[in-house]
Amino acid sequence: MPQMPDKPETWAIALAWLSQHSPLLCAAALSCWIAFLRVIYGGGGRRQAFLEACLCGAFTAGAFPLLEYFNLPSSLAAALGACIGTLGVKKVASLADRFTDFKLPKRQE
Repeated sequence: MPQMPDKPETWAIALAWLSQHSPLLCAAALSCWIAFLRVIYGGGGRRQAFLEACLCGAFTAGAFPLLEYFNLPSSLAAALGACIGTLGVKKVASLADRFTDFKLPKRQE
């Protein structure tokens, strides 16, 4: 099996991308870890903990652009990930539903 040639520019591009996106990656990883531990601590199974951790990490990655939208520093990304991981997907979704019901009234049929 041929080995991949060692190209310094490839490693430089990869490390530059990682350093540019490190707040997002750290926030998602922290969210995953907290969600995983929260489910295990609460008596859930490994499968449930793994799925909750994946969902919280994805939700954190999706919510990360809100920091830029509201002109908040990217150093708040870890706090965002910790909050999402601690609350969990169901609680964050119910808060989002309550917010949208308050801001966007339902149509009368």
